[in-house]
Amino acid sequence: MALCFLLDEQLRGALWQAIQRHNALGLDVLDVLRVGDASAPPLGTPDPDLLLWCEANGRVFVSEDPTTMPGHLPAHFLAGNHVAGVFLLTPGWSIPVVIAFLILADQTCDPADLIDLIEYVP
Repeated sequence: MALCFLLDEQLRGALWQAIQRHNALGLDVLDVLRVGDASAPPLGTPDPDLLLWCEANGRVFVSEDPTTMPGHLPAHFLAGNHVAGVFLLTPGWSIPVVIAFLILADQTCDPADLIDLIEYVP
């Protein structure tokens, strides 16, 4: 089963455009929404609400927020909630590496194996 991703709003620019160019090739197409898209949470949605939305919609959350997101996750879990996975991009990440990582995760991971997993992406 394919993974579905939600990009945090700070990733709406170059990474989103690169994913769109990649998907246009028609190979290893990624199911990605961005915060602010019509079918996603609006821009400015607080991180705790994004985690709830991702849980309800089965989307792996991709964020470049390694400072505050790890603080929100314990509260999310303590409240009895779960996530479909969180991929935190570390400083110095590159677009080709992130796209390759998303493709690899999509092709090799069972969504059930990512529940409550937090992965730091180089």
